[in-house]
Amino acid sequence: MRFVESLASRMGIMGELLMFFWERKWWWLTPMILVLLLFGMLVIFAQSSAIAPFIYTLF
Repeated sequence: MRFVESLASRMGIMGELLMFFWERKWWWLTPMILVLLLFGMLVIFAQSSAIAPFIYTLF
């Protein structure tokens, strides 16, 4: 457990959030949040890039 705590302290806010999920037994929620974050980054980066036409065909 000491390794996890030291890793969380080095990760900052994300580490604190993961430790909160782990302590509250909400570890099942972590993949859903990661998918939402990845989707948000995809939307932000696709707005002004050359891959925008390919992203639009997905939706």
